[in-house]
Amino acid sequence: MTSTTAGDRSPIILAFSGGLDTSFCVPWLKETYGRDVITATVDTGGIDSDAAARLEERAMALGASEHVLIDAKQEFFNNVIRYLIAGNVLRGNAYPLCVGAERGLQAERLARLATDRHASTVAHGCTAAGNDQVRFEVALRTLNPTLDILAPVRDNNWVRDEQLAYLKKHNMPLPAQGSDYSINRGLWGITIGGRETLTSAGSIPEHAWVLSPEAFTKPEPASQHSLQFDAGIPVALDGEYLEPVALIEKLETLAGRYGIGRGIHVGDTVLGTKGRVAFEAPAALTLITLHRELEKLVLSGQQLRIKDGIANIYGDLVHEGKQLDLVCDDIEALLASSQRRVSGTVTFSLKPGNLFVEGVDSDYSLLAATRGVYGEAAGEWTAADALGYARILSLPGSLQTRAGGGKQ
Repeated sequence: MTSTTAGDRSPIILAFSGGLDTSFCVPWLKETYGRDVITATVDTGGIDSDAAARLEERAMALGASEHVLIDAKQEFFNNVIRYLIAGNVLRGNAYPLCVGAERGLQAERLARLATDRHASTVAHGCTAAGNDQVRFEVALRTLNPTLDILAPVRDNNWVRDEQLAYLKKHNMPLPAQGSDYSINRGLWGITIGGRETLTSAGSIPEHAWVLSPEAFTKPEPASQHSLQFDAGIPVALDGEYLEPVALIEKLETLAGRYGIGRGIHVGDTVLGTKGRVAFEAPAALTLITLHRELEKLVLSGQQLRIKDGIANIYGDLVHEGKQLDLVCDDIEALLASSQRRVSGTVTFSLKPGNLFVEGVDSDYSLLAATRGVYGEAAGEWTAADALGYARILSLPGSLQTRAGGGKQ
C-alpha cells in the first residue's frame, strides 16, 4: 500500500475531532511513517469559534504540520439535509440520522483536501466497533479508489489506556477526561452514548441531556410559532426569513428548551448488530413533523406512498455511508421533484415535551381545491355516482366470496 511504500513523503490527511483516538493518531502516524500529518476538521455543525481555536491549538501541540478547518454546514444542508427533510427520514420511525449522515460529505472534503495537498493517504481514528469506520471508508473508496486509508486505532487494536500511556510517554497534551458520556454534535442534532445505552433497559439521567437538561424541572411557558417552507426548503421562522443553516440553529435553541426531539433509538448498525443511542434533535424533529403535515395537504396519496417507500431506502443508504452512490442521485432527483408544490406555512405550539401542529396553509392545498366538504357535502359527484363507485369497489371481494361458495 502506498502509505508503507519507501520514498512516499506525501503528508497524511487525518480526520481530526480532538478526542483521544484522533489525538493519539497524530504523533503515532508521524513516528510510524515518518511523514507530516495534516489534521482536518470538517465542520458540519456544532463547532463555534472557541471550539475551532481549541482544535487547532491541540492539533499543532500534538505535532501536526498544518490544521485545516473546513466549513461545510451549508454544503451539508444542500447535499444531505434538504433530502432528509424532503423524505421525512426517520430511521426506525424515530431517529433523524443526527450523526452519521454527514460522514459521506466529510469524506468527500477529506478526499478533496488530499488532492489539493498531493497526499496519497487519508487516516481516521475510528475503532472496529462502530458505524463510522465503514461510512468513511465506503465514501473514500467511492470517491478515490487509489487512496490509501489508515485506521491506526482499529487496525492495531489500541485500547484507551494504551493510547493515554503513549501520549504521556511522548509528553503530548491529553484530551479532557472524566465525562461518563460520549457526545457527538452536528447541525442535524446530537447523539449521547453512556453506560445506560449499552443495554435496552433504561434512559440516560436528566443531567446528561445536552440541549434540554432543565426542560421539565424548569419548564418554559407554552408558545406559538410559524414556519414557512418554499418548495420543501424551510425559509422563515416566525416571519423572519433566514438561510436554512441559521434557521436550523435558531430552531434547535427554541425547541430544545422544551425538550422536543429527545429520544433513545434502538436500531441495526452497519455491521449487522443492534445498537442503542440517545439523541436530541429538536430542529430535525420539528422540521420533519411540520414538513410532513404540509405534504399531506399538497401532495396526492399516490405521491406520498411512492415517496415514503423511496425515502426509507434513501435513509438506509445514508446510514450506511452510501449516499455518494449514483442510485442516491436518482432518489434525490425524485425527492426534489416531489417538493415543487410543498410551499406554505405551518403554525405550531410548543409545550414541555409536546410539539403540536395547529394548522397548515398553502396556495397548493388539495383540501381547498375540492368543491366538497368531507363528511358534509359531496360537491364533486352525485349520490348515484357514489352508489356506483361503492358497488364497483366491492366487486373483487364479492367475486372472491362467490368463488368460495359463499365463504371468504
